[in-house]
Amino acid sequence: MTWTNWARCQRAEPTEVLAPTTVDGVQRAVERVRERGGSLRPVGSGHSFSGAARPDDAQLSIGALSGIVAVDAERSRVTALAGTTLRELSALLVEHGLALDNLGDIDRQTLAGAISTGTHGTGIRHRSVGASVVAATLVTADGAVLRVSEAERPELLPAIRLGLGVLGVLVDVTLQCVRAFALEAVETVVRLDAVLEDWQGILDRTDHFELYWFAATRLAVTKSNARVTGPLEPRSRIGRFVDERVLTDLGHRALLAVGALVPGSARALNQVAARGMARGRFVEPSSDVFTAERAVRFREMEYGIPVEALPDALRAIDRALRAARLVPTFPFEVRAIGADDALLSTASGRDTAYIAAHRWWREDPWPLFAIVEPILLEHDGRPHWGKLHSLRADDLAARFPGFGAFLAVRDELDPERRFASAWTRRVLGA
Repeated sequence: MTWTNWARCQRAEPTEVLAPTTVDGVQRAVERVRERGGSLRPVGSGHSFSGAARPDDAQLSIGALSGIVAVDAERSRVTALAGTTLRELSALLVEHGLALDNLGDIDRQTLAGAISTGTHGTGIRHRSVGASVVAATLVTADGAVLRVSEAERPELLPAIRLGLGVLGVLVDVTLQCVRAFALEAVETVVRLDAVLEDWQGILDRTDHFELYWFAATRLAVTKSNARVTGPLEPRSRIGRFVDERVLTDLGHRALLAVGALVPGSARALNQVAARGMARGRFVEPSSDVFTAERAVRFREMEYGIPVEALPDALRAIDRALRAARLVPTFPFEVRAIGADDALLSTASGRDTAYIAAHRWWREDPWPLFAIVEPILLEHDGRPHWGKLHSLRADDLAARFPGFGAFLAVRDELDPERRFASAWTRRVLGA
């Protein structure tokens, strides 16, 4: 059986694919691989661009572990099985009048996958999905069930909140949720320079802000989302279909194909794409606004940098692309998030801005990434664990303050490296 990820940039031939349906089944699967001296990697929905889920030996799917198992209404806490997708979880939370405080723009990941790779969303007064983890249950390398919470092994929480799948197989997670809320979304086309000149002020005034910048233009599409208590003003079903299927899917796919065939048209295509991307104003439930369909496949590199460094870094990327005469036809995505305490988080200990570079999956992304990555590294960048980058363990240890502490937890929970792979050896060392 051949496994490939969503972006079609990772491929593997697992020696076996294990798909347990219960926690006991996960234990048996881990014990089986341990008894024959093998290794395994947990896999969710395969939305990471990096090799995080690519196995050397066995692959363990947690997709059957799905659903909510407990709700603490008084504290707005929910325990869900780790194979539940973020989309499924958001729908289930609505039934209890709850929501996740923050979400990324894709919700097809499993809960375990989103936590294990650092899915973050945007909002400088808010934090990543993993930062909401207050407890978790995992099956460790010896087949034992380990419970981590504020009362049980609490010192492990900063490692569990972004564990890369090397500490054990997550089987359930308890999340600190919030009361369900709506977002007033305002999407507009603006001058990029105006955003960069008022960068910190925009973040301070806006609950959740992101922008998409189209290279070789001075245009950006801004998405400003404000939490509101007023009535919903949703897009019509036809309007949403046009937004997500016609413009975002078919229209974008057509522009990318033309840009690949006729590189000289890229600047003009970016002008068209920027002016057609904004969707105006609407008020919808939070999960509907945070997330969007991503039918067009792409490859992505994303780095987190100190929030104050964003304007200089984006201007430097603009200059470098112009000097190289390279015009990618996928926009750059810019977001910002508040500091958290996860040992391997890109936002560990600092408010963080993110710059993501994308390339259509049918084009080689590395000429673009080779220009962008050195600039982000110069601005104290930390790579997103689920995205593509060129760094190795020694480089990463110098950039993540909690790197050594995380390795100590790994040594305790998986001393024989049952959850290791070529990718984990590259990014974590032995």
